[in-house]
Parts: sequence; structure tokens; C-alpha cells
Amino acid sequence: MLATPPASVRAWANGAIVAAVLAMAAVMLLSDTTSRAQEPVRINRVVEALENGDAAVANTHWRFVDMEHSPFSGALVQGVLAEMNEDRNGQGQMRLAPLVRIPQDGDEDFKWAIKQALDLGAMGIILPHVDRAEEARRFVRAMRYPPFRDSPYQSPRGERGWGPGGAIRLWGLDSAEYARRADVWPLNPNGELFAVAMIESREAVDNIHEILETPISAVMVIPGDMAMDLGLGPNPPGRNHPEVDEMFDRVLEACQAQTRVICGAGDSRTRTDQRLAEGWRFFLPL
Repeated sequence: MLATPPASVRAWANGAIVAAVLAMAAVMLLSDTTSRAQEPVRINRVVEALENGDAAVANTHWRFVDMEHSPFSGALVQGVLAEMNEDRNGQGQMRLAPLVRIPQDGDEDFKWAIKQALDLGAMGIILPHVDRAEEARRFVRAMRYPPFRDSPYQSPRGERGWGPGGAIRLWGLDSAEYARRADVWPLNPNGELFAVAMIESREAVDNIHEILETPISAVMVIPGDMAMDLGLGPNPPGRNHPEVDEMFDRVLEACQAQTRVICGAGDSRTRTDQRLAEGWRFFLPL
């Protein structure tokens, strides 16, 4: 029969086991921390949702900041962003990504308005009445900085001027990191900016395949202006004109025939579940 070790030996052995377990736990924790440190948290929750396979829905993932049918005021946008900055989740993200709809249409000079909104900290721009592919390409150029020399994403070359003081503070980055991450997704897979072209006319629907070949992030079909463009007047209460829904169907079919540009729409809150079930992945309840 083996003799029982002295109490001092047993204590030493137990201590050694505990130390070994603690050391192993420390290594595992360090490894996990290092792994997570190498995977930066997304700043834009729209991009995060889409990359996770979810639909990005207003008031759940993003906030619609409308400057088209509201007074266009940089001070107002700044105030909204300051308010949103106070509403952050446990990961430090703004709970809703601010996407600003500017008042300029696709055939107007919109570069300055995009620069103003992005410099204040917007994480995306919604551009009304994009009817042609060239308007969508100009849109992307206005949102991008001239690319870094080592960037693999050189085209289309950005035209945005440098001066994002408010955005740097809101995003919590230094200037160099902001410059690298303030790019249009998914053209740059590491980008955090979301470029939404609004499809609001028959001309835009007729050109939808060409528009979808440009490096925008998403298109968004809206029923109100579509009805007016088709000469039908406002949609009836609680529903769309059948011709308007036909335009939705044409855009959705074109979107689902490709895999890069996100299919987006705005429609009545009562049709949210219907539209998401149809396959729209970016949605604004109206």
C-alpha cells in the first residue's frame, strides 16, 4: 500500500495544479482577446447586418435623416448626430447608423452636399432621383477620397476633399484610420460608407441593369415619386397603384439577377414583412 503524502506535499501539488489551470486559462483568454483585436468591430450597423445575412431595416439598424423634404441645414444634421452619439450599444457602436438623404437629385451638383454630410459624421448618403448609370458613378466618386497608393480599390477615383473633423470624433478613429475606412462598401470590403441610389421613375427602372453595374451599395425604390412620375397621382390610402408595384417587381428581379448591389425599398409600414419576404434587404418603413 502506498503511503499518503505529507500534507505539505499535497498542498504543493494542489497549488501546482491550480497554477497550471490558471496559466492555461490566461493563454486562452489572451488568444481570444488577440483574435478579437484582429477583427475590428464594424462602425456601420447597416454593413454589419448585411454581412451577417440580415436585412438592414430603418429604426432597427439605421436612422433616416431626411434633408430632401426637410430644411437642408448642416446644423440640424450636426444636432441629430450629436443626439445619436449618445445612443450606443455594448460594443460601442452607434445603435443606429445615420444615413442622410440630401436634397440634390442625381442630375444636379451634389458633391458639396455629400462632403458636408460625410464630414459631419454620416455613415451613408441617400441620393434622390438617380435615373442613369453615369449619375450613380458620379455619386460614388463624390463619396470616396482619392485612393491611397497601396489600395487595390483605385477605381472610380474619389473626389471628396479632406476635412472630416466631426466625423473623426464621432467615429472614434484617428485621421489615418478614418481615411482608410471612410470608403464605399462593398466596392471596398473594408469600407464603412453606404451609397444608396433612389429609383423613383420609369426612366430609372428602364435603366436599372446599367445602374446595378455601377459600384453603389444599394438601390431603393420609393412608391410616392414613382406614382407621380407614372402620371397616376398619389397612391391610394393603404396601397400602391398596380403599375407602381410592377415597377417594384422589375427592380427586384434585376437586383436578384446579380449579387453585389443590395435590393432596397421604401413602402408602407404595414408591408414591411411582405417586402422583406420578397427579398428586399434594405428597407425604409414609410
